[in-house]
Amino acid sequence: MATAAPSAASRIAVVTGASSGIGAATARQLAAAGYRVVLTARRKDRIEALAEELTKAGHSAVAYQLDVTDRAAVDEFASAFKTIGVLVNNAGGALGADPVASGDPADWRAMYETNVIGTLNVTQALLPKLEASGDGVVVVVSSTAGHGTYEGGGGYVAAKHGEHVLAETLRLEIVGRPVRVVEIAPGMVRTEEFALTRFGGDTDKAAKVYEGVAEPLTADDVAETITWAVTRPSHVNIDLLVVRPRAQASNTKVHREQG
Repeated sequence: MATAAPSAASRIAVVTGASSGIGAATARQLAAAGYRVVLTARRKDRIEALAEELTKAGHSAVAYQLDVTDRAAVDEFASAFKTIGVLVNNAGGALGADPVASGDPADWRAMYETNVIGTLNVTQALLPKLEASGDGVVVVVSSTAGHGTYEGGGGYVAAKHGEHVLAETLRLEIVGRPVRVVEIAPGMVRTEEFALTRFGGDTDKAAKVYEGVAEPLTADDVAETITWAVTRPSHVNIDLLVVRPRAQASNTKVHREQG
């Protein structure tokens, strides 16, 4: 099925957490689909380099340093737009894999602030701009962790469940308005930073997450899914799309080949 080209009123796409991984890949694919992408992340050098790459490739892209947990900064960012067509809430991440009994409350708080409050901040600030476009799309990049539990994942699972419920509730509350709410829930995705960040830079622990899994999802796999959902005709809403590698049947059932 061919993708629908963005209309003039809805051609701007804001991507949070665009400095690496799924966010950067999504920015590249949305730019290729004809959107003017606005790259946001805390790491200014990363998003500026990506904006330059996209511009040199003939696309339209700008970088804006932003911490989604800083509401004043988010509101200031949002004030620069009259309308936008797409918001991809990708900023988030996991910290630690301790059991509930010994998990660090600071890690839980940080995950909740980034994944849930960050998504809330940016969505609230940009929702009027999305509605003003006449054809807006809010994308929440959650996780299969938002739809099932696993040992050692308590804090991240709790945050992603919160993000899932945010998307589900928003969809109910704005039905009838010209904004679609899409949730993309990836399973095992191998990116350069996710597991490494989760385990505090421990490369051995990070590598074990994917050990024996021949083909985890890539950032491009998820970005392609996001771009597909966004570019459906405006009457079509992809409420929830769960995407896993073939080797992963659930959060706790993964086929690992023996070396």
